[in-house]
Amino acid sequence: MAYSGIGRKVRPNGGFELAWWFFMRISGLMLVFLALGHLTITHLINSVENINYAFVASRWADPQSGWIWRLWDLTMINLAVLHGFNGLRQILWEQILSPSKRVIASTIIWGLAAVLIIGGSYSILLFQENREYIQKWKAEREAARFAQSARHIQ
Repeated sequence: MAYSGIGRKVRPNGGFELAWWFFMRISGLMLVFLALGHLTITHLINSVENINYAFVASRWADPQSGWIWRLWDLTMINLAVLHGFNGLRQILWEQILSPSKRVIASTIIWGLAAVLIIGGSYSILLFQENREYIQKWKAEREAARFAQSARHIQ
Protein backbone atom coordinates (compact mmCIF):
# COMPACT_ATOMS: atom_id res chain seq x y z
CA MET A 1 0.00 0.00 0.00
CA ALA A 2 1.52 3.32 -1.08
CA TYR A 3 1.27 6.51 0.96
CA SER A 4 1.79 10.11 -0.03
CA GLY A 5 4.21 12.33 1.84
CA ILE A 6 1.42 13.63 4.10
CA GLY A 7 0.46 10.17 5.37
CA ARG A 8 -2.73 9.54 3.40
CA LYS A 9 -3.30 6.45 1.32
CA VAL A 10 -2.82 7.04 -2.41
CA ARG A 11 -3.02 3.65 -4.10
CA PRO A 12 -5.99 1.36 -3.37
CA ASN A 13 -5.27 -2.15 -2.10
CA GLY A 14 -7.08 -3.96 -4.91
CA GLY A 15 -10.27 -4.64 -6.81
CA PHE A 16 -12.37 -2.11 -8.69
CA GLU A 17 -10.70 0.99 -7.26
CA LEU A 18 -7.21 -0.30 -8.04
CA ALA A 19 -8.25 -0.92 -11.66
CA TRP A 20 -9.54 2.67 -11.92
CA TRP A 21 -6.39 3.93 -10.17
CA PHE A 22 -4.24 2.34 -12.91
CA PHE A 23 -6.67 3.50 -15.62
CA MET A 24 -6.37 7.12 -14.47
CA ARG A 25 -2.59 7.05 -14.73
CA ILE A 26 -2.48 5.30 -18.10
CA SER A 27 -5.31 7.31 -19.65
CA GLY A 28 -3.83 10.57 -18.33
CA LEU A 29 -0.50 9.81 -19.99
CA MET A 30 -2.20 8.80 -23.23
CA LEU A 31 -4.35 11.95 -23.18
CA VAL A 32 -1.26 14.15 -22.85
CA PHE A 33 0.16 12.71 -26.09
CA LEU A 34 -3.19 12.63 -27.89
CA ALA A 35 -4.02 16.22 -26.92
CA LEU A 36 -0.55 17.57 -27.73
CA GLY A 37 -0.66 15.79 -31.09
CA HIS A 38 -4.13 17.21 -31.74
CA LEU A 39 -3.02 20.74 -30.84
CA THR A 40 0.12 20.47 -32.95
CA ILE A 41 -1.59 19.08 -36.04
CA THR A 42 -4.80 21.07 -35.82
CA HIS A 43 -3.64 24.44 -34.50
CA LEU A 44 0.09 24.81 -35.14
CA ILE A 45 0.70 23.06 -38.46
CA ASN A 46 -2.63 24.24 -39.93
CA SER A 47 -3.91 27.79 -39.77
CA VAL A 48 -6.74 28.38 -37.31
CA GLU A 49 -8.75 30.05 -40.09
CA ASN A 50 -8.81 26.71 -41.96
CA ILE A 51 -10.28 24.65 -39.11
CA ASN A 52 -13.93 24.08 -40.00
CA TYR A 53 -16.32 21.41 -41.21
CA ALA A 54 -14.53 21.06 -44.55
CA PHE A 55 -11.18 20.51 -42.81
CA VAL A 56 -12.51 17.77 -40.53
CA ALA A 57 -14.65 16.19 -43.27
CA SER A 58 -11.72 15.94 -45.67
CA ARG A 59 -9.53 14.39 -42.96
CA TRP A 60 -12.11 11.83 -41.86
CA ALA A 61 -13.24 10.99 -45.42
CA ASP A 62 -9.74 10.42 -46.79
CA PRO A 63 -9.65 6.82 -48.07
CA GLN A 64 -6.06 6.22 -46.97
CA SER A 65 -5.67 8.05 -43.66
CA GLY A 66 -9.26 8.76 -42.61
CA TRP A 67 -9.44 5.74 -40.34
CA ILE A 68 -6.33 6.94 -38.47
CA TRP A 69 -7.88 10.38 -37.80
CA ARG A 70 -11.18 8.84 -36.71
CA LEU A 71 -9.38 6.40 -34.40
CA TRP A 72 -7.29 9.25 -32.96
CA ASP A 73 -10.36 11.42 -32.29
CA LEU A 74 -12.42 8.48 -31.01
CA THR A 75 -9.67 7.44 -28.59
CA MET A 76 -9.15 11.01 -27.41
CA ILE A 77 -12.83 11.78 -26.78
CA ASN A 78 -13.61 8.45 -25.09
CA LEU A 79 -10.53 8.53 -22.85
CA ALA A 80 -11.23 12.15 -21.94
CA VAL A 81 -14.83 11.39 -20.96
CA LEU A 82 -13.92 8.29 -18.95
CA HIS A 83 -10.94 10.00 -17.28
CA GLY A 84 -12.91 13.16 -16.45
CA PHE A 85 -16.04 11.45 -15.17
CA ASN A 86 -14.06 8.96 -13.08
CA GLY A 87 -12.14 11.88 -11.57
CA LEU A 88 -15.48 13.53 -10.77
CA ARG A 89 -16.69 10.29 -9.18
CA GLN A 90 -13.58 10.08 -7.01
CA ILE A 91 -13.95 13.68 -5.85
CA LEU A 92 -17.64 13.22 -5.04
CA TRP A 93 -16.94 10.00 -3.13
CA GLU A 94 -14.67 11.99 -0.82
CA GLN A 95 -17.61 14.30 -0.06
CA ILE A 96 -20.56 11.87 -0.17
CA LEU A 97 -20.35 9.38 2.66
CA SER A 98 -23.82 7.82 2.44
CA PRO A 99 -23.75 4.56 0.38
CA SER A 100 -27.18 5.23 -1.14
CA LYS A 101 -26.19 8.77 -2.21
CA ARG A 102 -22.98 7.38 -3.70
CA VAL A 103 -25.03 4.96 -5.80
CA ILE A 104 -27.23 7.82 -7.03
CA ALA A 105 -24.20 10.03 -7.80
CA SER A 106 -22.41 7.19 -9.60
CA THR A 107 -25.52 6.35 -11.63
CA ILE A 108 -25.85 9.96 -12.77
CA ILE A 109 -22.13 10.26 -13.54
CA TRP A 110 -21.89 7.04 -15.55
CA GLY A 111 -25.22 7.73 -17.29
CA LEU A 112 -23.94 11.10 -18.51
CA ALA A 113 -20.60 9.55 -19.49
CA ALA A 114 -22.40 6.85 -21.49
CA VAL A 115 -24.50 9.47 -23.33
CA LEU A 116 -21.38 11.44 -24.27
CA ILE A 117 -19.41 8.35 -25.33
CA ILE A 118 -22.29 6.98 -27.41
CA GLY A 119 -22.96 10.38 -29.02
CA GLY A 120 -19.30 11.07 -29.75
CA SER A 121 -18.64 7.57 -31.06
CA TYR A 122 -21.75 7.71 -33.23
CA SER A 123 -20.69 11.06 -34.70
CA ILE A 124 -17.14 9.93 -35.45
CA LEU A 125 -17.79 6.40 -36.69
CA LEU A 126 -20.88 7.09 -38.80
CA PHE A 127 -19.79 10.48 -40.17
CA GLN A 128 -20.60 11.02 -43.85
CA GLU A 129 -18.97 13.85 -45.77
CA ASN A 130 -21.47 16.32 -47.28
CA ARG A 131 -19.69 17.22 -50.54
CA GLU A 132 -22.46 19.57 -51.72
CA TYR A 133 -22.13 21.64 -48.55
CA ILE A 134 -18.33 21.81 -48.91
CA GLN A 135 -18.55 22.87 -52.57
CA LYS A 136 -21.13 25.53 -51.68
CA TRP A 137 -18.95 26.78 -48.81
CA LYS A 138 -15.86 26.93 -51.05
CA ALA A 139 -17.79 28.85 -53.72
CA GLU A 140 -19.10 31.35 -51.15
CA ARG A 141 -15.61 31.74 -49.69
CA GLU A 142 -14.12 32.35 -53.13
CA ALA A 143 -16.86 34.90 -53.93
CA ALA A 144 -16.16 36.71 -50.65
CA ARG A 145 -12.41 36.81 -51.44
CA PHE A 146 -13.13 38.14 -54.92
CA ALA A 147 -15.44 40.84 -53.53
CA GLN A 148 -12.85 41.82 -50.92
CA SER A 149 -10.06 42.07 -53.50
CA ALA A 150 -12.34 44.14 -55.77
CA ARG A 151 -12.95 46.58 -52.91
CA HIS A 152 -9.20 46.94 -52.30
CA ILE A 153 -8.60 47.73 -55.99
CA GLN A 154 -11.12 50.62 -55.96
